[in-house]
Amino acid sequence: MTSMTGMGVAATPIHAQPRGDDRYPSRFDAQVHITDRLDPVLYGSPDEGPLSASQLHFYLDNGYLNFDELLSAAEIQACLDEVQKLHSDDAVKASDRAVIEPGSGELRSLFEVHRSSAVLHRLANHPKLVGIARQLLGSEVYIHQSRVNYKGGFRGKEFYWHSDFETWHVEDGMPAMRAVSCSIALTANTPYNGPLMLMPGSHQRHVSCVGATPEDHYKQSLRQQDVGVPDDDSLTRLVQDFGITAPTGLAGAVTFFECNVMHGSSSNITPLPRSNVFLVFNSVHNTLVPPFCGLPPRPNFIAERRDFTPVGAL
Repeated sequence: MTSMTGMGVAATPIHAQPRGDDRYPSRFDAQVHITDRLDPVLYGSPDEGPLSASQLHFYLDNGYLNFDELLSAAEIQACLDEVQKLHSDDAVKASDRAVIEPGSGELRSLFEVHRSSAVLHRLANHPKLVGIARQLLGSEVYIHQSRVNYKGGFRGKEFYWHSDFETWHVEDGMPAMRAVSCSIALTANTPYNGPLMLMPGSHQRHVSCVGATPEDHYKQSLRQQDVGVPDDDSLTRLVQDFGITAPTGLAGAVTFFECNVMHGSSSNITPLPRSNVFLVFNSVHNTLVPPFCGLPPRPNFIAERRDFTPVGAL
């Protein structure tokens, strides 16, 4: 195992010690540590789903897969109509599942959409999406999290660099790296309107972050995350080792990316909105335990910890 310590990180009070079952401790130390991944990346095989051996090999090496066209134009249009309807509903914007952009007051994200919308429920059970997730994770899968990310024109704010797994492990109690996110583009994701950016290969490293987790951290972090993000030195090292890619595409493009790959997106200062549906598939063998930060769990609409019913039966 390799271990590297970040430079120039301010000392941070230590509020607790890692649990004995915590294989990926983070936010406990006053220094950053980058260590090797302890879990497999790929759990399935070529004969267990729609992906070819070459596609699986690409995912193993890079931590993502991008498809220009996976769903029909009619399916994408139905989803776009639905998310636009939700966006214009004042009751939706006022709900606790809505995240509002700092500054502009615009809707940034809306969570648990597979439960509040019949259209998006069907999307979460789409056999093409579920089939890929099952193959990558080597088991039945359930929805750990679903959301719509609205990045409107001119004022859509960035999502800073982070590993989803770091947060899901620390704040939600996800034990292992056995989950995959699926981003479905409902509008064109161009190089200019704040597309998803990934560091291909970074999923092979675990970056422990500095800064004890505040209580009810999600209320701030979903709007603008400051705790649970790597320091500048760690991000520089990852970019030097792996580079950055942005899998852009027209409406209907779909990107699957591994739960530990470092990713983010810049702000959107163009007139072109960027709306995506995110579905997080987790293995039924990787259900949540008490959060590793020692705090109470985040709300169920952010991290499913009650219903592990496999998806894909529709």
